[in-house]
This record gives sequence, structure tokens and C-alpha cells, in this order.
Amino acid sequence: MESELKDLNSEPSNTQQPDPTREDASSKDDRPLLKSDSSSADNIQELEKKFAAYVRNDVYGTMGCGKLPLKEKILLGIALITLLPLRIVLGITIVVVYYLICRICTLFSPPNQKEEQEGYAHLGGWRRAVIVRSGRFLSRSLLFLVGFYWINETHKDSANTQENSKTEGTNQSDEQERPGATVSNHLSYLDILYQMSSSFPSFVAKRSVAKIPLIGLISKCLGCVFVQRESKSSDFKGVAGVVTDRVREAHQNESAPMMMLFPEGTTTNGDYLLSFKTGAFLARAPVVPVILRYPYQRFSPAWDTISGVRHVVFLLCQFVNHMEVTWLPVYYPSQQEKDDPKLYANNVRRLMASEGNLILSDIGLAEKRIYHAALNGLFCQS
Repeated sequence: MESELKDLNSEPSNTQQPDPTREDASSKDDRPLLKSDSSSADNIQELEKKFAAYVRNDVYGTMGCGKLPLKEKILLGIALITLLPLRIVLGITIVVVYYLICRICTLFSPPNQKEEQEGYAHLGGWRRAVIVRSGRFLSRSLLFLVGFYWINETHKDSANTQENSKTEGTNQSDEQERPGATVSNHLSYLDILYQMSSSFPSFVAKRSVAKIPLIGLISKCLGCVFVQRESKSSDFKGVAGVVTDRVREAHQNESAPMMMLFPEGTTTNGDYLLSFKTGAFLARAPVVPVILRYPYQRFSPAWDTISGVRHVVFLLCQFVNHMEVTWLPVYYPSQQEKDDPKLYANNVRRLMASEGNLILSDIGLAEKRIYHAALNGLFCQS
């Protein structure tokens, strides 16, 4: 999910190191990533200060390659031969079962092909009901399987928020409007499973996801918006245009699935909130802010500087995992915010940071790549 929303911003993303004296920056995407000159601990500490939003602070350490205490090694060894194979088998079984449900529900129903997108979110009646209800149940079952036996959810109303929307009370009729999207901080692929179990929204995904066995059909039933950056056709609206239309449709049509967007564009360690892309706010529709946290004692479920395979293995080897979710009240934008998506995004971001006790950070995906490259260089030299 790291780069799913990279193209949603209406302006080019700033890929240089944050500098308050400069607003325009050239892209570093074509440059070689940072090369490390030293493998000393001082270099790692310096990097951690600079890229604090991506630093792992759990027992497993940087990139999940830290030195483990003897007790942790014993627990990990036991889990590797007991929990890990059991959870893998049962997890695959759940995915296959849901795939078969989706396959049956989509038989003899052609996918909706519109604006270079393909999906089954348009299905209605019993087909849609079965897809949504079974999807929510099996997603929660999958979370239970990997150790999220209970999820602490808090729903706040406007009276309980520390910072109310500036539009509160300005137009009472607006408060009856249906939100067009849910926006959340992004920590892990587990965020998607939780949102599927909660409200079964549509997501933004890479085009390649649609071709993955089993997962491809499931993503189409979710109504995902697929990123296709390689398209050069003149009639292609772009991801931002498609997402804006989908958010507007969800806002105006109660039968349309809500969009679930992660405006940070990448995952963090959960202590920080990065700058928001404006894609979720271009439709000028109300949004529902959600704050996710994964409290931990040993292994952090946040996916930051650790490889995907290593993260999955350590996650499945942890008997109990914890998740805390805070649902904030619907945020209704003022006219000024509707006219300025960047202002709208920044105000929602400040509200989420205030309510979730998150630290604001202006670094982004480009800095994360630099940090990863530097760490890889240091570990390769050590």
C-alpha cells in the first residue's frame, strides 16, 4: 500500500527533504538512493532522528533485525513450529472460501467497466448482500486468527472532540449529508482488513493487484480503484479524477460503497502523521476521520522499515495482537475548505493529530525510500 495514493495529489509531491524555506522541489525519483559511507551505530541514530516516523521501537529493532533476548528467541522458536503453520493454513482457507463466495456471486454477471476500471461494486440484491456480509465476517475472522481477539473501538461525537470542525453550526442541513469517504492514518496492511470488517469500503490499489490469484477477484468485488500509471491514453482521467468521482458518488448515492483512503500515501510506525495528499478532499464531500493504533509489548504490527515476509512471519508468531480504533465525527467542510482542498486536508490532518496524540511530520514516501536504502547499506556493510 506504500504508493497507492502517490498520484492522488493534485499537485506534484515534494520528494526532497523538508525545507520550510522552499516550496518547490525537483523530483528525486530518477536519482540513485542514498549511499551509506559508514556502518556505525552513530549513523543509525542520526537516521532515526531524521526519519523518526519510520523507526521501529519494538523488541525486534530496526528492520526486524535486532538482537533478541533469550526469552524472545525461545518464544519465537516455539511459535515458528506451532502457531505459524496453523495460522497460515487457516488463513489461506479463509481467503479461498471468500474467493469461492465471490466467484459464485459474480457468475453470469459481467464486471462494470468504466473509465479503465473493472469491478463488481455495482452488483445489487442478494449478490451484493452476500459479498458484503460474508466479507465483513471473514475479514474479522482473519484478524481474530492472527491474534486480534478483541478490538477496542471508540466512537466520538462532536461534543467530545478537542477541536471541532470550523463549520459546526454554520449550516445544520449539511450535517444530514452522507460522507463520501473515510480517511485514516496508515500503519499496515492490517488496516485494510479492519476496514473491510467494519464497513467494507472500496480502496485504491495497484493495477497488478487485480491480476493476483484469489485476491484479484476479491479486490474487484470491493470495488477498488486500480492505479494504472502507465496509461497514456488521452481519455484517461487519472487516479485523482476517478477517486473524486467515486467519492462524489458515495456522497450522493446511499447504495454506492464508501471510499477508504489513506491520504498519507505510505505507512508509518503509528506515532506520527504525515502530510496529506488532497485526493480524498477534491470532491468537496464530508469525510469520516479514523485513527488507528497497534499497542504492543514485543512486536509492533506497524509495517515501516521491515520487509513484508519478515513482518508476516513475526506477526503470525505473536499470540496476541492489539488494535485501537477511534472514529471521529463526520467532518463537514466549510465553503472555504471546499474551495481549497489543501486547506481541507490540512484541517482534517490537524484534527486527527490532536485527537490521536500524533506528531505531525512533513516527510513522505520519498524520504522513506531514502531511509530504507540507507539502512540496507548499513546492514550490508555490517
